[in-house]
Amino acid sequence: LRPLPSRAYSIASSLLVHPDEVHLTVGAVRYEAFGRQKHGVCSSFLADRVAVGDVARVYVQPNEYFRLPQSTDTDIIMIGAGTGIAPFRAFVEERVELGAAGRNWLLFGNPHFTTDFLYQAEWQQHLKRGGLAKLDVAFSRDQAEKIYVQDRLLENSRDVFGWLENGAQLYVCGDKNRLGGAVQTALTQVVQKEAGLSADEAAAYVKNLRKQRRYLEDVY
Repeated sequence: LRPLPSRAYSIASSLLVHPDEVHLTVGAVRYEAFGRQKHGVCSSFLADRVAVGDVARVYVQPNEYFRLPQSTDTDIIMIGAGTGIAPFRAFVEERVELGAAGRNWLLFGNPHFTTDFLYQAEWQQHLKRGGLAKLDVAFSRDQAEKIYVQDRLLENSRDVFGWLENGAQLYVCGDKNRLGGAVQTALTQVVQKEAGLSADEAAAYVKNLRKQRRYLEDVY
């Protein structure tokens, strides 16, 4: 048998805040196929089998691209779905610890409020204390009409465009097929509407954000 490939997880904690720890956000994969229960090899290992004191082989793969702005005065817009919220927990922890003047806006999506609002208490504390300037959530299965995080982008189009025009950096983390393309489409629509541009001009605006490294993705 071939060796199992390694699994990559975004780090969900700031080194400044937790110098001796690395936090992960793990969605355990469990499903039934052909009458048998199936489990994700790595996710079920981390969620169900590892006990305190056990040793697991890990390594850190640096991501030089998906990083906070060099200036702590820069606003950031963070868009995550599911476990894609992980790096944004680290981002906000870091910015709070540094006393960053730039504003932090989180848009988060998951199926259900009661079971899937990851780090809910922490986000509420950040809102209360100023670590988050804005928090918008989309729980797709809690009502008849499915609502996704890209819908929140469109609802907040004026603020989104205003932040971008003010120099904000925008980050996206989550499923490449379901989130990445949907956010880009919504963002292009936001720019077209708020700037009064044609579809081609709005697409060029978004492309330029990428070129400037102000539209960054960590999608999988």
